[in-house]
Amino acid sequence: MTDPAIPAPDAPGQPLPSPELADLYRGFDKEQLVPLWTEIGELMPAHPRSRAQPHRWSWRELLGLAERAGTLVPVGRGGERRAIALANPGLGGMPFATPTLWAAIQYLMPGEDAPEHRHTQNAFRFVVEGEGVWTVVEGDPVPMRRGDFLPQPGWSLHAHHNAATTPMAWIDGLDIPFQCGIESQFFEFGRDRLDAAERTTPARSRSEHLWSHPGLRPVSKPGPTAATPLLCYRWEHTDAALTDQLRLEHDGDPGTLEPGHAAVRYVSPTTGADVLPTIRAEFHRIVRGVETAPRREAGSSVYQVFDGSGSVTVGQETWRVARGDLFVVPSWQPLSIRSEASASDSDSGALDLFQFTDAPIFEALGLARSTEGDPR
Repeated sequence: MTDPAIPAPDAPGQPLPSPELADLYRGFDKEQLVPLWTEIGELMPAHPRSRAQPHRWSWRELLGLAERAGTLVPVGRGGERRAIALANPGLGGMPFATPTLWAAIQYLMPGEDAPEHRHTQNAFRFVVEGEGVWTVVEGDPVPMRRGDFLPQPGWSLHAHHNAATTPMAWIDGLDIPFQCGIESQFFEFGRDRLDAAERTTPARSRSEHLWSHPGLRPVSKPGPTAATPLLCYRWEHTDAALTDQLRLEHDGDPGTLEPGHAAVRYVSPTTGADVLPTIRAEFHRIVRGVETAPRREAGSSVYQVFDGSGSVTVGQETWRVARGDLFVVPSWQPLSIRSEASASDSDSGALDLFQFTDAPIFEALGLARSTEGDPR
């Protein structure tokens, strides 16, 4: 067994090298022990030092590769999903966007079914373009359309079917890295085929009939739920909320996150809390010419550009972004965004961004922290 390195004699707080010290370290090594005094700088840094790196993925490149996979890779038992995960370059080749968050582009060809299964990982789908796929969650067919956010609580049986004549792609988000890290994950196969009633294509799901009415809940379903029972948050509601925030700001009333920056959070109708126990989802609209104040947060985020264009700075990296592009903000890296959107590249005329984060984990553990303004 190789002798462990002895700390340099001039290192603050470290003992001077000696044969006795070397023998002590050999004893530690033999018994699988590590002294805190040689590791504290890595274990207890002054602030988070994420292994994840700021990174941007081009939607055009992702979609092109997904289209090629659609002609080459079947969907069925074994692979389960034609999903291509974002692999952060700082995480050693693991298919993780951040140490806690997983994101992927999923692609379904016309007439294809993604088979039923369930897992303890909490999940969602967000649609940046297209329609024609229904996700079937616990037997409830839910239509997926552009701008829709579709959360799915862990351990829910789910499948997908494409009833359209064209392929469709969307973004999946899950807490796979977090659950891998704490070794809590379970998985089960469901049925190989959906029932005929589940392959229908209703305009609205059963969950929407019960839960999608603002400020109202069915008296027949009392009490809180661990995750949202609403399986789809429709784009028209998100868009209207953002539009109204900016209209109020224009009229001189408060309501936006900062001048020219409207934001909403998707919440459960039973608690008002985050839709999933481990994932927070928000939508941001930034008016053309506005640059957001720099901000750091403990915990990581993934963003997708829904509409518009602009520039994004994360840490020392700055990118131009356009519709569909995805980027990662690692823990405690400063983020600022400048909108360069207009009516030529955005329906709203602003930069529209979908965001998901691991904030509920940090808040539940009392570890949430953030700074706004100058992040130094």
